[in-house]
Amino acid sequence: MKKILILIISIISLFYIYNNSYKKETIIPDEAIRFRVIANSNTIYDQNIKVQLKNVIQNKIFEITKDANTIEETRNIIKENMPIIDNLVKNTLKNLNYDKKYNINYGLNHFPKKEYKGINYPEGDYESLVITLGDGEGDNWWCVLFPPLCLVEADESDVSDAQYSFFIKEILEKYVSSK
Repeated sequence: MKKILILIISIISLFYIYNNSYKKETIIPDEAIRFRVIANSNTIYDQNIKVQLKNVIQNKIFEITKDANTIEETRNIIKENMPIIDNLVKNTLKNLNYDKKYNINYGLNHFPKKEYKGINYPEGDYESLVITLGDGEGDNWWCVLFPPLCLVEADESDVSDAQYSFFIKEILEKYVSSK
């Protein structure tokens, strides 16, 4: 009887976990500006360049937009500072001895559908600042500049740092391991 009860609880738990925990849909507000850096490739070198550039540009963008209260203010600040951002990208890549081309685009950019840490982000064209390094065939990093959600980062190369714990699973493990 105990084995049947454990089996039933396990099946219900797995069903619950699959249906409720991993397929959440998150909607980024319509009034949002994204920031994305796309690596040339997935080599360690290219991914490292992406991260270093992202850090420099993200810090600069935070500095210049920190007092913006609306999407329009943020949009205008980014547009006015595009030459500074471009110069910063150029100088940062030069300092990193990175000799591949790069492209910066501010406007509507296509983002593919992405599932990250159990959250689905819909495919679509979004207002964004996108920096593409080289051929742009590597994993990308992105965040939301406005509203300022860059503290909630999404880096495709880092998908295993979330750990999920479920009460029923813990009870089952405790019960089974005590036998």
